[in-house]
Amino acid sequence: MKILITICARGGSKGIPGKNIKDINGKSLIGYSIDLTKKIKEKFDIKVALSTDDQAIKQKAEFFGLNTNYIRPDYLATDTAGKIDTIKDLLLYEESIAGDKYDFILDLDVTSPLRTLEDIENSLSLILENPEALNLFSVNPAARSPYFNMVERNGEGFYSLVKTNPDGSVMTRQSAPKVYDLNASFYWYRRSFFDRNIKSAITDRSLIYEMNHICFDLDHPVDFLFMEYLLQNNKLDFKI
Repeated sequence: MKILITICARGGSKGIPGKNIKDINGKSLIGYSIDLTKKIKEKFDIKVALSTDDQAIKQKAEFFGLNTNYIRPDYLATDTAGKIDTIKDLLLYEESIAGDKYDFILDLDVTSPLRTLEDIENSLSLILENPEALNLFSVNPAARSPYFNMVERNGEGFYSLVKTNPDGSVMTRQSAPKVYDLNASFYWYRRSFFDRNIKSAITDRSLIYEMNHICFDLDHPVDFLFMEYLLQNNKLDFKI
C-alpha cells in the first residue's frame, strides 16, 4: 500500500498573516505537520509532498527536512482555488516522478495540527474496512445543532431552524440527531476519488473519523492565541 501525504501551504494568509510558518510554542506551525509525517513513515510506505507558492514556506519546510521541486501553479494559489484541485495537481506531479500510482492520499492541514499518530492509524483502518468509501475526514462533535439551536432566514423573511427532524420538533439538544464539526485536520482519499472530477471533500460516500480529543482550525488570531496557550501550559491530554 503506497501512501502520498500532501501538505498544502499557500502564502498570503489574511486572517493570520504568515500563519503557515508562524511560530507557535517555539515551533513553526508547518513543522508540526512535517514532524508527524516522520512518525507515520516509521509504520507505512509513504512519500511526503509539499504544495506551496511561497519561497519562505518552502525554505521553512526544508528546515524540517521536507524538500520539493514542485511549485504550485498561480491559478491554484488564489483565494478561490479549491483544495481538491490543489491536491490533485500535486498528486499527478508526484505520480509522474514515481512512474506509478498511489493507493491513498493523506492530506494534513497545516493550520489544524492537534492530531496524533493514533488518529492517523485508526482512521486508515476505518477506510480500509469500508471499500466503498471514497474518502474520510476528521471531525469533532458539534457544539451547536441545526436541529435545535441554529437558525437561517426562510423564504418569508423570518428565521427558523436550519433542519427539522422528520418525526417532529426536537425539544432538547441531547435528543437531536448527532452532528459533527469538520475540524480540517486531515483527510484520507482513495486514489479513485481524483478520477471522478469531485470538487468537495464531502461526498455521498464519505466517512468520518471522530476525534476523542480537542482539535480545531486556526482561522482567526484568537484561535492562534488559544492554541498556543494550550501548548505552552501543557493543557492537552495527548501528544502531537
